[in-house]
Amino acid sequence: MEDPPQALYSLVQAEALLEGMRANHVLADKAYDSNALRKFIAAMGATAVIPCNPTRKKLIPYDFEIYKARNAIERCFNKLKHFRRIATRYDRRAIYFLSFIQLASAML
Repeated sequence: MEDPPQALYSLVQAEALLEGMRANHVLADKAYDSNALRKFIAAMGATAVIPCNPTRKKLIPYDFEIYKARNAIERCFNKLKHFRRIATRYDRRAIYFLSFIQLASAML
């Protein structure tokens, strides 16, 4: 399956974020379903837990039980965005932004 052009930007960003990381599993949603990203994750020594895009001809199985953990992460991001300072990226310096995320996480 050839990757559509609109997905290339997301894939480049995903690879940049994953570079140098170590993990057993990498969880992502259907938008990140591509052969190139799956190969990159396999080269890391991790397992890709990504559901197949509905347009994929040959479905690739994934561990649904592990994928359910992604929901908890998404809920955490949602709760953090209720803090206006985080949602609007009020702090200009990354260290201050990270500090407030840590504070907000502790409060949650």
